[in-house]
Parts: sequence; structure tokens; C-alpha cells
Amino acid sequence: MTPTTYLGFHLAFVVPPVLGVVAAAYFRPTALWGRVPFVGLGVILALAVGYTTPWDSLLIQWGVWSYGEGVVWASANAVPAGEYVFFVLQPILVALWLYNLDVPTDGDLRIPIRTRLLGLAAGVAVAALGIGLLLSGPSTLYLGAILAWASPVLAIQWAFGWPHLLRARRAVAVGIGVPTVYLWAIDRFAITNGLWALSDTYTLGIAPLGLPVEEAVFFLITNVFIVQGLVLYLWLVDQWPTVASDVRRAAPSALRGLLPPADPPVATTDADERRADNPDRTTT
Repeated sequence: MTPTTYLGFHLAFVVPPVLGVVAAAYFRPTALWGRVPFVGLGVILALAVGYTTPWDSLLIQWGVWSYGEGVVWASANAVPAGEYVFFVLQPILVALWLYNLDVPTDGDLRIPIRTRLLGLAAGVAVAALGIGLLLSGPSTLYLGAILAWASPVLAIQWAFGWPHLLRARRAVAVGIGVPTVYLWAIDRFAITNGLWALSDTYTLGIAPLGLPVEEAVFFLITNVFIVQGLVLYLWLVDQWPTVASDVRRAAPSALRGLLPPADPPVATTDADERRADNPDRTTT
């Protein structure tokens, strides 16, 4: 049965794979599970909702995309309830998929400043491209808005640790690629079946295999945010003890009390206790 509402779309196409990756991560001994991975997911969820909501609201009010009759049952700040649900379900889907993979956390956190500046420069280049597209005409507004909105996050992530993302490139590529292709497919289904539609005025009108190029870029970029953010977070947590004493010595005395300890206490969760009999379980 073809879903006719945003809620029906989630129940048919988003909730089942989310449950699948949750079950896989829970039952697979080698999957990441526990306090550290879920704190990372919580941070990603908060950022996804907080950073995406105003941008999404603005584009909807501009008329960049719209929804079919009866698809939306409630909205806030012009953003449908189904969009807010998507802001939560997509990171869970992508994160738990990533946690089923082998995510490397080796490599020194101490990276030369020139190397960090290269990552920052790449983020600035994305910003320049996005702003250029925004200013070049109405047909590139949506694509330009995506790139301009994405650039601060990309600049921070790449400046912080692009060499580690290269080291972890297999996990990064698979972590991004598989859920992106799936989200492309279900987004194309939603557009084809009239659940939502993109403006002809603010898009390029290029739709390979029926998927507008702007939507393809959007889902790719958002999954890049999630995967890169979590890969860098897991690396930071694992490597922090090796640099903590150096950071503390270099930090002003007023800030030292705000820094986490070099060897933070490990909180035991219910999930950890259920896995206490399985020493091979990865909890990070």
C-alpha cells in the first residue's frame, strides 16, 4: 500500500530500517554499543534538530519545496511534524549503521596547524561555491543554500581531523554510501508519488533517474555530517588520554577545571551490564 501521509512514509520506509540497524547493533558482538557511542548519537541528534530547523523553515517559507494535500497533519515554524521526525530518525539510522562497521580510532590527535588550515580552506571553498550559486540566480537557490548551510560544519570537521577521516576512509565511505543510496531511493518514491514537490523556479530541473540533483546532494551532505562527526568523536574519545596532560599544561589555569580528566571514569549502563558476560563486546 502506497503511503499518503508523512507519517505513513516514515512507518513504511524509515522506521523498519531503523529497527533493523538497532537490532543488528544490539545483537552483534562486534558492534559499537554503550555509553560513549550513544552520547555521540545524542550530540548529533541535538545538532541535527537545532541546526537544520531554521534553515528548513526558511526554505519552506520561500517555496523551495511544498507538500501534497493531506500529507502534513501538523507543523511548527512552517516545518511539518514529519520533518522533525526525519531530523531524528535519519541520524539514528545512519549512526547505528555506522556502529555496525569497524570504525578505526587510532592516530594522534595532535595535527600540525597547516594541516588543519587545509581542512578549513576546503570548508571555505564549499561556502564560496554555495554563496556563488545563491547569488547567481533563482534556479540555483536550493543547491546554493545546501552548500552554504553545509560549509560551516564541513569546515569544522575537516579542520579538526581530515587526516583521520582519510585513515578511516573505508568506514566513512560505507557509512555514508549505503544509507545515502537508500534515502535517495525513498525520496524519489515520495516525489514521484506526490508526497512533496520541489519548485521549478528554485531548482536546476536536473533529475537523474527521477531524483532532483539538489535532493541527492542534500542527503549526501547530511549523511557526511553524521558519519564524519561520529568518526571524529570516537577518535577523540579514544585518543584523548594520550594528549590530555599536554592540553592541561597548555590551557590557562582558569580553563583547566573545565577540561575532562585524562582517564575519565567509565559509567556502567544497563546495556553494559547485559553484556558483562561477553568480553568481546565493543563498548568504546
